[in-house]
Amino acid sequence: MEIANGKKAPAFSLPDQDGKMTSLKDFAGSWVVLYFYPKDNTPGCTIEAKDFTALAGDFKKQGAKILGVSADSEKSHCNFIEKQGLGITLLSDLEKKVIGSYGVWQVKKLYGKESQGIARTTYLIGPDGTVARVWEKVKTDGHAEEVLKALKELKAG
Repeated sequence: MEIANGKKAPAFSLPDQDGKMTSLKDFAGSWVVLYFYPKDNTPGCTIEAKDFTALAGDFKKQGAKILGVSADSEKSHCNFIEKQGLGITLLSDLEKKVIGSYGVWQVKKLYGKESQGIARTTYLIGPDGTVARVWEKVKTDGHAEEVLKALKELKAG
């Protein structure tokens, strides 16, 4: 399913790293950076999470909440947060329902082999619940800064 700019973001409710249910509707009236990543404690995912953590204060000043989603367990998220010193919320989608509804469960190719997995994708969701910007096939270096820049531009109108 294609989720394009201007479309309503699919609703979700997932447990965070502490088991607390977190829903998109909890953030009505706020900006949400919803990013999907393949796996806790892997090189690219660690860079991305650390970069979002480093800029978390800037996102907060812009009225935005950062939510990372993977198919890892809450326990794995806790370990990832502790080991890497992260300051963002990570949501666990073990059943891949939200991952599926956002269309990020895809066929990936690595060294000529195909496998199913999470395609690194970020959605910037506006205060009205619509998708303001989508980044697909994200390269981690500089991505958090790019999302922050887009947020500032969108807010400036």
